[in-house]
Amino acid sequence: MQLDRVGGIVVAAGRGNRMGSPLNKVYLPLGEEPVILRCLRVFEESSLINSYVVVANHGDLSFCRTLLNSYSLTKLSGVVTGGETRQESVAAGLKALPKECRLVAVHDAARPLLEQKVLEGAIRQAADAGAVVVAVPVKDTIKVAEQGNIKGTPERSSLWIAQTPQVFQRTLLTNALEEARAVGFEGTDDSSLVERLGHAVTIYQGSYENIKITTPEDLVIARALLGLDTLDSNGRKEHLSSRTGLGYDVHPFCQGRPLYLGGVEIPEGSGLAGHSDGDVLLHALADACLGAAGLHDIGHYFPPPDARWEGASSLALLGIVRGILAKEGYYVHQVDITVAAEKPRLSAYLEEIRRRIAAVLGIAPAAIGLKATTTEGLGFVGRGEGIACWAIASVEHKGTPFPFNGKRPLYG
Repeated sequence: MQLDRVGGIVVAAGRGNRMGSPLNKVYLPLGEEPVILRCLRVFEESSLINSYVVVANHGDLSFCRTLLNSYSLTKLSGVVTGGETRQESVAAGLKALPKECRLVAVHDAARPLLEQKVLEGAIRQAADAGAVVVAVPVKDTIKVAEQGNIKGTPERSSLWIAQTPQVFQRTLLTNALEEARAVGFEGTDDSSLVERLGHAVTIYQGSYENIKITTPEDLVIARALLGLDTLDSNGRKEHLSSRTGLGYDVHPFCQGRPLYLGGVEIPEGSGLAGHSDGDVLLHALADACLGAAGLHDIGHYFPPPDARWEGASSLALLGIVRGILAKEGYYVHQVDITVAAEKPRLSAYLEEIRRRIAAVLGIAPAAIGLKATTTEGLGFVGRGEGIACWAIASVEHKGTPFPFNGKRPLYG
């Protein structure tokens, strides 16, 4: 089979409950870019990949599109909504992939340490074999147990740990998905569906570093493998300098729009005017972060005339701001935020707002001060015409982060 018609499906539709984060794990920061961008860079830079699609969770769709739209991803042909199961998500991605793609590489967005040589090796093998799974040999002894009692010890030499990418002829994967759906079969990975058809699936040996980000500990391991943390002589993270920035923003209410504050949709009251989603809290915070690093304000990077940012998720914009800072060697250390609003009452939402900001900035919720107040009926806010917000951000300079060999974000 020719290697000039290869497509990719990057699956990011999971919920990541084990991560304990309000933000999908694939959008969590890993150095200067979110986890998912590490995967997409490999697909972008591969000479064998013609195009690829990203499959996102329905609740993350706007966030994902806003985030990816800020990067120069020339081979990305679309971001589509996934299904309730992995099989439904892969099927949605397959449907959205350009029809000229004859080979398809399916990859988990939560595996950011994929090497280009592994991706391309699996593709070349699949061109002949039709179905390939990237896998590594099992190192540990495996036990089969029932109710705590060991029932057997499989021969280790025949055991492999399946990873992604998994590469298939498009027609083969399509048939496998349709057959599984027809009989109600749910496989544990994509290759298990092909196995059910009786088609041989071959192994391409991958890397033990191609880990899947599932728990907070996995992020620590990934950072170590990438060499992202600089340590001092005592083995502690080195902080070279600290700077502080102040941000302020105000938005009037606007009928007919949902109200977003801190990335949380507030069901009471009208939304706020703005080119993006009007999240005044996150706009003030973004300005504080940028100011601390001595950079331009948020309007410079996300100008209102630019259609890319119309209705954009401000939580995604904050993630992009974090990447801008990281590119300059700055990382947010602590923030303090005060929201002034006569309405609505925000006390019930403060903890969720704190958790979402913490997830995007890669800091602990305890490093975020967050208060809501009123102006006692005085002024613009007191008359109930809008909401104002002040934010202070402390950033630390840790030197140049691990460089990713690829195209840089389009920051304007």
